[in-house]
Amino acid sequence: RRRLRKLQRDSAALAAIDYFPAVSQKEAAAALAGAEGAINRWFSPEEPATRAGAIARLDPAAFHGRTWATRAGLWVDRVASAWLIQRFIDPQPRFVWLKKVAARSAKVVGFDFDGATFTHIGERVTFEVLIASFGLESDPGLTRLAELVHYLDAGGPPVAEGAGFEAILAGCRQH
Repeated sequence: RRRLRKLQRDSAALAAIDYFPAVSQKEAAAALAGAEGAINRWFSPEEPATRAGAIARLDPAAFHGRTWATRAGLWVDRVASAWLIQRFIDPQPRFVWLKKVAARSAKVVGFDFDGATFTHIGERVTFEVLIASFGLESDPGLTRLAELVHYLDAGGPPVAEGAGFEAILAGCRQH
């Protein structure tokens, strides 16, 4: 992953000074995106598959006092989504971290797994879907945090804080 990120940074630096971009620049970007997807699937095989569809606008009040369920294991999209849920959507949530998502109750609100109420849609990771679902896009802090979460969870344009935050999460997962 580090080598891929270095290649992405190098490619972005070259693109920034390439005043006559050609087809090869787009081909390189597509190849890096393909490599990134393959690496992410290899290291995170349980990541939810992206589904197509529109994101419906929802009322946070309809989700107060709910039990929210996601996959066990510490990673950025699940942790950030849980924080977002408690901070902006459900002031009294109960969280369940599932070892097997198939074992969940039908009464819980699932997030960040296949078949969950909130999961990856289009190019958006779960955190971004929650932001859009509950009309939180106008908050610049959340928008910036969403860039970091997206970068670490699904790849994309590098974020300055990404490497440091990834190291913190990796350290937390070891304990």
